[in-house]
Amino acid sequence: MGNSDNAYTREYAVNLDKLDELAPYRQEFYVKEGSIYFDGNSLGLLSKRAEQTLLRLLDSWKHFGIDGWTQGENPWFYLSESLGKSLAPLVGGSPEEVIATGSTTVNLHQLVSTFYNPEGKKTKILADELNFPSDIYALKSQLTLKGYDPSEHLIEVKSFDGHTLNEEDIINEMKEDIALIVLPSVLYRSGQILDMKRLTAEAHKRNILIGFDLCHSVGSIPHHLSDWDVDFAFWCNYKHLNGGPGGVGGLFVNKKHFGQHPGLAGWFSSRKDKQFDMDHTLTPAEDASAFQVGTPHVLSLAPLIGSLSIFEEVGMEKIRAKSLKLTQYLMDLIEHELADYELTIQNPKEDHCRGGHIYLEHPEAARICKALKEEKIIPDYRTPNGIRLAPVALYNTFEEVWDCVQILKTIMKEERYLKFKNEREVVA
Repeated sequence: MGNSDNAYTREYAVNLDKLDELAPYRQEFYVKEGSIYFDGNSLGLLSKRAEQTLLRLLDSWKHFGIDGWTQGENPWFYLSESLGKSLAPLVGGSPEEVIATGSTTVNLHQLVSTFYNPEGKKTKILADELNFPSDIYALKSQLTLKGYDPSEHLIEVKSFDGHTLNEEDIINEMKEDIALIVLPSVLYRSGQILDMKRLTAEAHKRNILIGFDLCHSVGSIPHHLSDWDVDFAFWCNYKHLNGGPGGVGGLFVNKKHFGQHPGLAGWFSSRKDKQFDMDHTLTPAEDASAFQVGTPHVLSLAPLIGSLSIFEEVGMEKIRAKSLKLTQYLMDLIEHELADYELTIQNPKEDHCRGGHIYLEHPEAARICKALKEEKIIPDYRTPNGIRLAPVALYNTFEEVWDCVQILKTIMKEERYLKFKNEREVVA
């Protein structure tokens, strides 16, 4: 971001904030005074708009009772579809291809149960060894349900360095016995962005369906799922999209697959005009709505209404541009200030393959995270020795980045972390 000594001063950081056109949006969020929140890649902060839309939704329940399903500002019966339209630009899908529903793992189960159709030699699922554990649990479960041994039919691409994946290695594993591929868009640990467009094209050359877990990319980087011809995707909305703890997730299904019966059919899989016919034969919706299962969690959808209005207002291009500047500045400061303390940057440094957080490694990572928290800096620990720091474009500042590095330098220099046990808390 800058090579002069001036680039490493607080004044430089303050000036970057003065030039930041997104700076006013910090006021939209409940930012705790005296604390630096760098864990938005795990749980985004509450915005005032999200709070208001939740309260208004509660009020519609109070005012309308059961008629809230079809009346009021945001009728509940259509809320998942309405939010799907708001989510669509963030993933590069058409409105009918996106729905706000379920949770990450429930949506993965739905999509794999729909699109994993083993036949002949094509019986295996391709994933990777760095994926988030719950995705692997779900894939193993789906294989078992279909009568296959996960130890033989789940192929996990190996990492050459324990942090990132080589896309050539992924492509080389796209063999004739692979029926389905499920990969992360951004690796949760290292923040590496996979080339979804390239991997999708390579999968389709081999007649393999492919889907992506967007949990660590949605709201952080732009996507073009429809243009890339991705078959399906799924994600949570509580990280970069600030939808609230345990908030409802989202999924994308390419329109070319419309008409395919959902693997996990349920009450809200139905076409809206047929749902209350009470027919025991399902007439699935003719778009992504068909991949809903049960009744939407209305109160958990409500914060998204307000949160997504901010993303619509700002646009992903501006969010991504600031995010890259924040993480680049953080890396520059770490390399300049912390070179003597065994803190290793393990995320990709190139803009095109770096997500919205940086990943540091240190043998005493658990202790260091506790020491940071004592100084009112909120990081994210990942076993066994990872520290994730996520300066978020909508509410974090360059001055906070500077302060974080200076405090971390003091912690390392004075070995303040030694008074803590080097083990994770129950929730890391």
